[in-house]
Amino acid sequence: MHRFYVPPGECGGQTIVLREGEAHHALHVLRLREGAPVTVLNGKGDIYSCKIVRTRKAEVELAVLDHRVIPQPPWRITLFQAIPKGKLFEDIVEKATELGAHKIVPIFSERVVSTMEHHERKMERWNIGAIEAIKQCGSPWLPVIEMPTALEKSLGPDRRMDLSLVAALQSGAKHPRHWLEPLEKVPLQIGVWVGPEGDFTAEEITFLQKGEVHPVTLGNLVLRVETAAIYCLSVLNYEMQWRFQA
Repeated sequence: MHRFYVPPGECGGQTIVLREGEAHHALHVLRLREGAPVTVLNGKGDIYSCKIVRTRKAEVELAVLDHRVIPQPPWRITLFQAIPKGKLFEDIVEKATELGAHKIVPIFSERVVSTMEHHERKMERWNIGAIEAIKQCGSPWLPVIEMPTALEKSLGPDRRMDLSLVAALQSGAKHPRHWLEPLEKVPLQIGVWVGPEGDFTAEEITFLQKGEVHPVTLGNLVLRVETAAIYCLSVLNYEMQWRFQA
């Protein structure tokens, strides 16, 4: 069934209206007509089963047939991702959304070459990418994408985690399960930091360690930035599901 995104403030009644891009996609790309079944996600846990009851030039009116609320998992994973070059961050947002990240925090570190002003203009595109990802995978929860921030500001009382990990190439980094095995309680707040091309510097790793962020190894191979992010989120998502949803 085709999925569409409608903001939470526009859902809640017996009818939902697709507008602008969503309406265009329904009418002119998918060529849906009255009576067609569709699913609406609002990114806040609600899933609406609907059917098209009326179409206009730039709007599609839906009748709500069923409404389900899907609770969030009892864990929250925040990806602190140093911003890579080019459009790789868009790919990371997409994959992080599919892998259930609760929050994505773009990070400026020593080896990140971009500026704050440059990436403020990309926030809209990143959010659109996350919306497209939940429509593709069917996730009822849309991750929060924060404004880019400096590495030094990624730690603090307002970002307190139950477990904090950083992907690290340095010797002495432990397997993720070394830190995951002792976890016994939910809900859990888990943060994972992934560096840019060339990784975080030794000084940055030391800074994170002083903030009780534990270095973990991703194996013997040197992974690309986007692969490292997928690796970390896949491992954490798998482990949390195995421990707390088995």
